[in-house]
Amino acid sequence: MPTIVLYTEIDAPIAVCFDLSRSIDLHQISTDQTKEKAIDGVNSGLIGLNETVTWEATHYGLTQRLTSKITAYQRPFYFVDEQQKGAFKSIYHEHKFEEKAGKTLMQDRFYFESPYGIFGKIFNYLTLKNHIHKLLIKRNEVIKFYA
Repeated sequence: MPTIVLYTEIDAPIAVCFDLSRSIDLHQISTDQTKEKAIDGVNSGLIGLNETVTWEATHYGLTQRLTSKITAYQRPFYFVDEQQKGAFKSIYHEHKFEEKAGKTLMQDRFYFESPYGIFGKIFNYLTLKNHIHKLLIKRNEVIKFYA
């Protein structure tokens, strides 16, 4: 299963970083290049435990929908979102927050599995992992800017 791990240091309180990370509105700002939009479930404000959001976005020229649910939540230290429906076989995204010397260290662990057997694995290797990595970096840069 491909895994992406990112560490982002933010000069802001942990609670601010935690809330910005679960903001539907900020997520849409950070994904303007894919025209990502919340179309069902929590579609603005902050998403919380056991809540879902359905995203519609354009990736690789195809419009796709993905429903994600917050399955674990411990404010302001940790939350997990998991794909419920969508093009992937699975997505599991851990968000961890730690306060150090007045700053917040934000850690993302993004696990995903593509469908289509060996063809999905080749696609992961050739392009998909890098594409997702860039999206997560942009998202974290936007969180850092707003924090």
